[in-house]
Amino acid sequence: MFPATEMGHSGPCDQRPSMEVAKDWNGVDQIMLREPRGASAQVSLHGGQVMSWRNDRGEELLFTSSKAIFKPPKAIRGGTSICFPQFGNCGSLEHHGFARNKIWAIDDNPPPTHPTNSDGKSTINLILKPSEEDLRCWPHCFEFRLKVALATGGNLVMTSRIRNVDVKPFSFSFAYHAYFSVSDISEVRIEGLETVDYLDNLCQRERFTEQGDAITFENELSGILGRRSRSLWWILVIMSTSKCFAWMVLPSRSR
Repeated sequence: MFPATEMGHSGPCDQRPSMEVAKDWNGVDQIMLREPRGASAQVSLHGGQVMSWRNDRGEELLFTSSKAIFKPPKAIRGGTSICFPQFGNCGSLEHHGFARNKIWAIDDNPPPTHPTNSDGKSTINLILKPSEEDLRCWPHCFEFRLKVALATGGNLVMTSRIRNVDVKPFSFSFAYHAYFSVSDISEVRIEGLETVDYLDNLCQRERFTEQGDAITFENELSGILGRRSRSLWWILVIMSTSKCFAWMVLPSRSR
């Protein structure tokens, strides 16, 4: 599923979280996070993308397409790609923005966090800054910091901080585009979306209203659902095939 890497392994008696760095066949750094009970996560500097997330039984929880291309500047289709500074085609930039196509860097000076937020976690901090090419198509200076942590018990925690280092405000959209691996899509249920209006991409973005108490999956689905929460519109995007489903929640406008 993933480009070949050469990585060491922690010994069976090692009860500490660990982090290892190796290169894939394109020379891009891959960071492996390990949790003492056996869970792991693989993070690529290509797109700042979590490529693999396995539980303590070694079961893969994320999906990557067999047609995925692992060579920048192509976006990797699978894992948890980062959509920034534009989601979808809702703007003048390329689909889902440029962050997922870029080579990120390891952040050697991340913002301080509360000590309890790091205890018992295997963690990597990444950072993305705009290149001259990025500034030509989106003229705003920013620092995008991403913290990926594998907590005790194998929970995957992703924290993003976007800092405006420009002299003027700017708007952007952002999302984690997560592809989850499933053995039987018909057993997946998403609840709590009844009466929500959505645009179905498979029906030329025609508007429908969700009537059921749960969304289930029998065949391919690609929809955009909008729901008002406080003063912001939140958008849920759902896609499904027989082997994976992807969904996310994001604010449509931020500053």
